[in-house]
Amino acid sequence: MTIAQETRYYSPEEYLELEVNSDIRHEYIDGVIIPMTGGTPNHNQIAGNFYAVLNFALKRQPYQVFVTDQRLWIPNKRIHTYPDIMVIQNPLVYEEGRKDTLTNPIMIAEVLSKSTSSNDRDQKFAAYRTISTLQEYILIDQYTMHVEQYWKTDNNKWIFSEFTDENTSLNLASVPCQILLADIYDKVDFHAEV
Repeated sequence: MTIAQETRYYSPEEYLELEVNSDIRHEYIDGVIIPMTGGTPNHNQIAGNFYAVLNFALKRQPYQVFVTDQRLWIPNKRIHTYPDIMVIQNPLVYEEGRKDTLTNPIMIAEVLSKSTSSNDRDQKFAAYRTISTLQEYILIDQYTMHVEQYWKTDNNKWIFSEFTDENTSLNLASVPCQILLADIYDKVDFHAEV
């Protein structure tokens, strides 16, 4: 006989208090706290490459680029999460009463893993689309050279493009930046994580 474990639900305030004092990161999804898994070397290399190109391309412009550890609050879905890369147009808008949680990204990029790919494409993208400032969503595969780009038009439609050639440039729609796929995947070893 198995006994079902009762799920404990937390308020956003309880989550934030626990999260600030935790050694590991957790996502908060409408009352449920979920530990985040660590990344692979390829995941970290891709996120680092993408961040470095963006940060350099946007220097002295009214944008800030954040990588991995910056918390995002999605109030319409009651979600606290940590996107792999976020770009925010100044000024930064914080969650009410906080100075460590942002709410106004214009671009989010996620590096896909086997355990997060489905969620990043479906539930997470649906949640991100409720952010009024969001204009672009990028999904980067870490197992093969494949990048998906979604960008929002003026009439709230999302346009999809995909890229697989290392000599192709990803032209971002939300910020003035082009990134060669070869630069996104620089030093990534696809054979290491099969």
